[in-house]
Amino acid sequence: MTKPINVLLIEDDPMVQEVNRMFIERVPGFTVCAIAGNGQEGAEKVSSYQPDLVLLDNFMPRQTGIETLQAFRQQGTDVDVIVISAAQDKGTIRDMMRLGVVDYIIKPFKFERLKQALEKYRAFKQQISGEGIIGQQEIDQLQGGPSPSGADNHHVDLPKGLNAQTLQQIVQYLSGQSSPLSAEETAEGIGIARVTARRYLDYLLKSEQVQILIEYGGIGRPVNRYQWKNG
Repeated sequence: MTKPINVLLIEDDPMVQEVNRMFIERVPGFTVCAIAGNGQEGAEKVSSYQPDLVLLDNFMPRQTGIETLQAFRQQGTDVDVIVISAAQDKGTIRDMMRLGVVDYIIKPFKFERLKQALEKYRAFKQQISGEGIIGQQEIDQLQGGPSPSGADNHHVDLPKGLNAQTLQQIVQYLSGQSSPLSAEETAEGIGIARVTARRYLDYLLKSEQVQILIEYGGIGRPVNRYQWKNG
């Protein structure tokens, strides 16, 4: 997408505001259009700035994140929401999910987790925007369901030492990227060791689910980059 994804950050702690803003703008294609210090101010800025995405805290003065999100839905505000909160109780998470959040990140978190959420959202927005129809495979990808291109068919015959759940994570992560990734970038995105990521990527390469692109340049060995084969 050439148009940047505008993000409204609703967070009451000024220090956390700045850290989250820096994190968001480190991810290509995302920009923070406004920051609000509480839910009421956030609701006002949603109306005036019309962001694509809201990053929402829950524990805030005047109005909690849940109350803010409820207000969005009652007003018919058409905005996607990712929650970033220290709340880990099932009731809060359940309420947020019922109100249609696209992701839920628990504080404290690492940059890689937010990056993964934003990249997944970008892929979601690319697939679901505009008119037309999409197939079951694309819907499954959006919902985190069965792997694209029948990758699940290989789980029964995985080589010794490979785990089906880890393979699923890598498939979902790699298939949602718009550009090829190195083994190191894949490992960071999933939160696993680089040598582990390389083993799974080599398996996907042998099963012809990914293609490899060799990047030359600079001093040292060329870098192998892996890209999911669309369709």
